[in-house]
Amino acid sequence: MHALSCGVRKDRVPPGSQTSLREANRARLIDAVQKRGSITQVELVGATGLSAATISNIVKELTAAGVLNTSPTSRSGRRAQLVTLARDLGLVAGVHFSERSMRVALADVTQRVIAEQRLPLPPEHRADSSLDTAAMLIDEMLDSVGAARAELLAVGVGIPAPVDPATGTVSAAGVLRSWDGVVVPTVLEQHLGVPVKVDNEANLGAVAEARLGVARGLRHVIYLRASHGLALGLIIDGRIVHGRIGLAGEIGHMVVDGAVGCRCGNTGCLETVAGADVLLSRLQSDYGHLTLRDVISQAHDGDPQLREALAETGRVLGGALAVACTLLDPEMVVIGGELAHAGEILLEPLRETVHARAMQGAAGPVPVVPGLLGDQAEVRGALALALEHSALIATRMGAR
Repeated sequence: MHALSCGVRKDRVPPGSQTSLREANRARLIDAVQKRGSITQVELVGATGLSAATISNIVKELTAAGVLNTSPTSRSGRRAQLVTLARDLGLVAGVHFSERSMRVALADVTQRVIAEQRLPLPPEHRADSSLDTAAMLIDEMLDSVGAARAELLAVGVGIPAPVDPATGTVSAAGVLRSWDGVVVPTVLEQHLGVPVKVDNEANLGAVAEARLGVARGLRHVIYLRASHGLALGLIIDGRIVHGRIGLAGEIGHMVVDGAVGCRCGNTGCLETVAGADVLLSRLQSDYGHLTLRDVISQAHDGDPQLREALAETGRVLGGALAVACTLLDPEMVVIGGELAHAGEILLEPLRETVHARAMQGAAGPVPVVPGLLGDQAEVRGALALALEHSALIATRMGAR
């Protein structure tokens, strides 16, 4: 296995030149392969808009360069050529910091996860210690699979706060207090020596479900990550919507009702009405200390008060999602995060509220479904973020 970062070409190609066009076509093809994991040459024509002859030439060129692998397959009874990224191009890491835990995964460039670890974190976990631990875990995981640090191409990171995509910093003070002002890419790059990309966890969950999960192939998707915090990942026309500084989709901080102070500094935010923390707080007088997992488990066992508490949370979330659906007209709404483990106890009233309040069109009510990837969604999205960079390196390597 070798890392792609060795020997990357640095010269700049004049725009509009034949060489520039070839590199753009290679980049388009590699991006399509990376997003699909595996794809036939015929399917690449539709995915890239390139001609069959161009696809064939690029695939032969990049296979000879060791960037792509090809193998025979059969689709609809017809022989076809399956194209994947070569497994020995290197490895990428994905890190998901949630409110209470950290998940780290290591994968090859074909999106095959080869190692994974999860650690609990304190509710107010600090950026410095958390990032140090993530770097240490990545090194340990590389060692566990017999890989050298030089084989690591890039790292993707998801955090439970809005992120300015231009800087990799939290873009709203107070939402993740100990992370305010921390330039996450710089810190991890100093530890690991590879490029680091950072985004909001809900955005990464949306990417994963749209590429690998229940919304695969759809271009307009809303992903609600519902846990101790609430946030939307918005995919419109196949692209994540970040907004001006990464605040797009922060539904948890939309003012809805009441005068309870929120960690963002405002009052009456959705998180103060329907987040997991307020749910647990309301139940404490009757049940004592419960975790969210306890609430969901006992609700599944039939506890009527807990079932109703989760159903009411679903109705409140459904009202907010109905507004988002009317504004954005998605093809699907996907529910992820810890609250999604409640299943239909939460989802049925949530779905009914969305359908009752969102504007209805000729296509009928928008499907509201649980995520397919479960707790894996955000870390798989972090891997996809890292893979986007490794695909760029692969394009340059194939052009050498």
